[in-house]
Amino acid sequence: MARSPSPPGSTATAAALAAQGKGLRILIWTGVFLLTAMLISLPTVMLVFFGLLPSIVAWIIDRSEQKYATFCVLGINFSGLFPYLMDIWFKNHSVDAAMEIMGNVFDLFVIYGAAAFGWMVFLTLPPVITTFLSVMSENRLKTLRETQKSIIEEWGEKVVSAVNSIDLVGPNGRPRKKPAQ
Repeated sequence: MARSPSPPGSTATAAALAAQGKGLRILIWTGVFLLTAMLISLPTVMLVFFGLLPSIVAWIIDRSEQKYATFCVLGINFSGLFPYLMDIWFKNHSVDAAMEIMGNVFDLFVIYGAAAFGWMVFLTLPPVITTFLSVMSENRLKTLRETQKSIIEEWGEKVVSAVNSIDLVGPNGRPRKKPAQ
């Protein structure tokens, strides 16, 4: 059965129109900003657009809410692009200078190589950090077990039985299975 459309005065229609209007407003302001930037500084816009293409691709394919891949690639990609932006800003700010940078294979290798390094950092750092944290937690667990042994030696086995009786009830209120010792 098909759903009937919302009545014209409903809040769902008003919210949809407001969201559509907000998106259109953002699009218009982005267009105005890019047009103004191109009129004022076309070489910079050209170099930034072509230099940050890997970051744009990372933004498109990164479906996570936090956009970690985008930030990682963008930061390192921009650091590879920045020296060339400084060259055109302080030496020769012309379209020819920007085209010369974009046509030089070494310059593109540095810019896109920095983006590739950003991808490598994004892909390799989380497993390294996970391994490091698991080693730290294992060391902490070892220290706590040693402390537990010293407490049992000092206070006796009654401490263990009191803790075990408390641990028999889980966080959801259901009885837990008694752990094997």
